[in-house]
This record gives sequence, C-alpha cells and structure tokens, in this order.
Amino acid sequence: MPDVERVFREEYGRAVSVLYRVFGDIDIAEEAVQEAFAVAVRRWPADGLPPAPAGWIITTARNRAIDRLRREAARDDKHAEAALLHAHDAPPEEGAVRDDRLRLIFTCCHPALGRAAQVALTLRLLGGLSTAEIARAFFVAEPTMAQRLVRAKGKIRDAGIPYRVPQEADLPDRLQGVLAVVYLIFNEGYKASAGERLVRDDLVHEAIRLGRILAELMPDEPEVLGLLALMLLVEARRPARTTADGGLVLLADQDRALWDRELIAEGQAIVRRCLRRNQPGPYQVQAAINAVHSDAASAADTDWRQVLALYDELLALNPIPVVALNRAVAVAEVTGPDAALAEVDGLDLDGFHLLHAVRADLLRRLGRDAEATDAYDAAIALAENAADRDFLQRRAAPLR
Repeated sequence: MPDVERVFREEYGRAVSVLYRVFGDIDIAEEAVQEAFAVAVRRWPADGLPPAPAGWIITTARNRAIDRLRREAARDDKHAEAALLHAHDAPPEEGAVRDDRLRLIFTCCHPALGRAAQVALTLRLLGGLSTAEIARAFFVAEPTMAQRLVRAKGKIRDAGIPYRVPQEADLPDRLQGVLAVVYLIFNEGYKASAGERLVRDDLVHEAIRLGRILAELMPDEPEVLGLLALMLLVEARRPARTTADGGLVLLADQDRALWDRELIAEGQAIVRRCLRRNQPGPYQVQAAINAVHSDAASAADTDWRQVLALYDELLALNPIPVVALNRAVAVAEVTGPDAALAEVDGLDLDGFHLLHAVRADLLRRLGRDAEATDAYDAAIALAENAADRDFLQRRAAPLR
C-alpha cells in the first residue's frame, strides 16, 4: 500500500526513537514499530489513512509492546518487568522533545561501540534502512552486517548506555560518529543504493533537519557547519538532477536555472564562515568543492583547477579510494582522460559500480569504444538502483 510505504519512509525513525525513550530497550522499540506497520498494512486499505498516521503508528506500537511485556512479565521475565517500569515512568509520546532522533543518534554513537557499528546501527534504527542496504553501504555480506547489528544492540542494552544527548564535555568523543551517520543518511536519500527511485526525500529532509539541530547544538564545531553546508549545496541541485520521468542527469548536463539559489546562498555563506576559521576538515572541504560548482554559471565555467586542489586537500585528510575516484574526475578535466584513467586503474574498488562507470566514460572520451562498452556492462551489472542502470544503458547504447 503506497500510504503505508510513505509513512514508513517518513516516520519509522521517529517512531523507533519515541518507543526507545518509552521502553528503554532498542529491540522492544524496533519490534513494536515493525508490528505496528504490519497492522497498518492489514487495516489501512479497508479503514483508510488515519488523520495522524505517525501518532497512530506510535500509539499502536506502544500498546502492542505493553501487551507483550505484560505477558512476559507474568512469566517472571525480569527484563520485561524492567521495560514496563520504564514505560510507566516515561513522559507520554505526545510531549516528545524535537530532538528525540538526535538522542538516538548519540546513544548509538557511544564510544563503547566501534565506528562501523555506530553508523550501521543508526542507519538501521533512524533511517529505516534494511540490513541489505546497510551491508551494501559498507561493502560487506548481509549476514555479516546482521551479526554486527545484533552485537551493537546487545552492547547498548548490557552496558546501560543512556538515551540522551551527552554533556558538553562528552560531545567531541561522539561527534565524528554522529556526523558520519547524518552524512550517510543524506547520501542514501540523495542517491538510493537500490530500488526504483533515485531519491528518497524522507532521508534527505531528515539528514538536513538533523544537521541544522547539530549546528544549533554545536555552533563552534567547524565540521558540523561543513556538513550542513555540504548537504545544502548538494540538495540545491536536486531539481535539475532528474528528467521528468525520473532519469538521472549528470552535473555537466543540468539546467542550472533550476538550482535552488536560496539554498546555495545559505550553503556558501556557511562555507565562508568555515574558511575564516581555518580549521579544515573533510566535510568542510567537500562543501567547498560543491561551492565551486555552484559558483559556475555553466559546466564550461567550472574552475576545475580549484576543484582539483580541493580534492588534493581532501585526499590528504581522508585518503580513501572513493575520494581518489572523485579526484580522478577532476584530473580528467585539468590534465585529460589519459592521466585520469591511469589513476582510476590503480584503485581497489572493483565491486563499486561507479568505478566502472567513471572508467567507461574516460575510455569513451579516449575513443576506446570496445573497452568502454565492457566497462559500462560491468557498471550496469553492479548498479542496484534502476535510475543508475537506465542512465548507464543510455550512455553505452551509441557504442554498441
């Protein structure tokens, strides 16, 4: 049912956050919300969409959880008794503070958990991403990711990690994990890793909302501001990223008159604030790269030398293959596709469809059509998003 799917995308994270606050147990919260959505699938087609779908889900989940815990508490289940006591002490969900989801992020990003577990667990609970989607984001097998999620939830429960935004002195220890989570939520929303749709609006809006709250909470943290600026500048281009039928449009081919100038102005102003601080970090440098793109009236006007210089700085701060792949795109514009291809061929990203897509484009520009076709086919085979596959097939068609 489309209504259930939409409400799930928009409200899953909030519902889990509220139920976790009520019961103090992540597994109970997540299972109760999933049960509530299962009830919605059965009832809403016949009864119609309720006036307040999010409230209906939260109330149904709360009632289902309480009924289950009462049954288990009657069998002398001490864990169920403790969860029921927590529920009686919790404020009603209608009075939930607006940063319930931020509390959940900080809980999941406790230093007791490894960085990968922090990010994966928050994507699961807050973003509602499936285990398979998270596994793809981390380039690991789905069973491996499932085990990581179970262990992370168990560690939070067993260690009694509190559900709260930590005190000011504790914020820096958790900040990098929190920023990584928000960034990945935004990325999954801006370009879904799988499925039929290129964009998940709910995740994009949620990431920007959380970014704004973080900027209010920590206005003196330049990387917080950098991440917010990055998301605003990338989101500003979204109206031009797709065709009327949902097809992907590359940056170079976008109608820049469709870009959101208000978001661009806000993002560029934040980038200028970051530059004045002179404390560069990866998110700030990425924001600066996007500010350069947003300054160009056309693709031909892009200052690619400045973009390449910024990628050099980003690679020094964050020396990972994905950054090197993006840098190679700038190398192609500054020194030519031959030099860029040499760099791309040295990267260990064989299972990443964008590596093959970039390589195919470089080979096409060099007139090596047969090799380009093979590279496009490799990219198509690995791409799990329908819009990506359609775009790559269109690019490859003239070469066949």
